[in-house]
Amino acid sequence: MQKTLLDTDTFSEILKGMNAAVQRNAAAYRSAFGVYTVSVITVVEMVKGFQRLQRVDRIDSLLRGLASEEVLPFDFDVAVLAGKFDGDPERTGQPIGRSDPMIAAIAIQQNLTLATDNTRHFERIQNLGYPLKLENWCA
Repeated sequence: MQKTLLDTDTFSEILKGMNAAVQRNAAAYRSAFGVYTVSVITVVEMVKGFQRLQRVDRIDSLLRGLASEEVLPFDFDVAVLAGKFDGDPERTGQPIGRSDPMIAAIAIQQNLTLATDNTRHFERIQNLGYPLKLENWCA
């Protein structure tokens, strides 16, 4: 098993515990690496969702849980790469949103596979020639 960055949708599915395939992959990953690997962008997306629902209790629970996981930062080099990932698809008429390019840039910079159920957006980055490795834990 290769070290993997969990996209927000995959990490959220792990926390929900509803998808058997995700749970199997998550258990194998936890056994191999001891922690889940997420980005600060996933933290932003999840906190935003709970804040929108006014679920401060869920934010607190999320932050407590993340204290024992690996949370990767967003730095200058990642920002430059993410800007390219955001600009290229927009130029070709296939924008993919703001968060996905940032998550993809972190995965590439850290040489990690990206686990996501949203392969359609991330394949646009691959199709532009960027070396993004994808895996779908939901399948």
